[in-house]
Amino acid sequence: MGATTAILGNDRRMLMIEYLQKMEGNAELRELVEYIAEREGDTDRKHRKSVYVSLVQTHIPKLEREGVVTFDRGVVKLLRIPDNVTVYMETVNRHDISWSTFYMGTSVIFIVAGWYLGNLHLLLASVVYLLISIVHHRKIKRLF
Repeated sequence: MGATTAILGNDRRMLMIEYLQKMEGNAELRELVEYIAEREGDTDRKHRKSVYVSLVQTHIPKLEREGVVTFDRGVVKLLRIPDNVTVYMETVNRHDISWSTFYMGTSVIFIVAGWYLGNLHLLLASVVYLLISIVHHRKIKRLF
C-alpha cells in the first residue's frame, strides 16, 4: 500500500494530516484526538477514547510505516505528504462529490442540451468529455 492510499483510505487519517498541516507539522496526540472527535461531531469521553485508541493502534503506525509521520512522547510530527494527496485534500472535502463525478454530471447536462438543440458538435464533444470523466472516475475509485 502506498502513502497516498494509506492517507486517503481513511477519514481519520485525512483529518490527522489536515490538522498537522494547520499546526505546521507538529501536534500533541491529545490535540489531534480533540480535533478529530470534534470534526466527527462527537466530543464525549467515549468517542474521544475511541479516536485515541484508533490513532495509537492503527492510524499513526500505518503512517509511520509509510514515512509520512513520526510519533514520539505524545507528539506526532509530519514528515512528508505525497503531492497527489495534497491536491486531493485541497479540492475534495469530506462528504463532497469528487471532481470526476461533477464533470460526469456536467457532461450529461451538455449532452441533453446538444440533443435538444440539435447541435451535433456539442453532442459529440459532450460524449467524449463524459467518457473521459468516466475513465478518470474509475481510476480514482480503483486507487482509493
